[in-house]
Amino acid sequence: MRSRKFGVPVVAVLGLLFGPLDFSPMIAQVKQGKSRPLLTKQLMKGLMNLHCGELKKALDAGPTKDEDWQDVELRAALINEASYILMEDGRCPDGTWADAATKKLRTGSGDVLSAAKEKNLENAKKAFGSMTGACKDCHTAHKKSQ
Repeated sequence: MRSRKFGVPVVAVLGLLFGPLDFSPMIAQVKQGKSRPLLTKQLMKGLMNLHCGELKKALDAGPTKDEDWQDVELRAALINEASYILMEDGRCPDGTWADAATKKLRTGSGDVLSAAKEKNLENAKKAFGSMTGACKDCHTAHKKSQ
């Protein structure tokens, strides 16, 4: 019989270092923050889906006038702001969510905004593709549970 090198289970050590590990609140936080009433599905429907869909339509149409580009800027800025909301109020349940919101969504929407300010359609479309990768990553991990 093989002897164990460490007599204390790793979970016990982690418990001593970090306190009791309770993952159940994390799942609930995907659906709503801790103290504010906005549900994640409401955020997605009212802000993300609406503005992402309209942003795609605008980029597919190819903005030509200043007001078209301003609309692209507005929608990209709102999506960028949503990346902060997604991380607020204990809403973030894990690293997949955090990476999607803070790296891909925030960076991608910021790049769309920068490209729109320069009226660079090619860069705006490329950044939009990167931005929507955040949606895919997060939805793959979390949408089925909502």
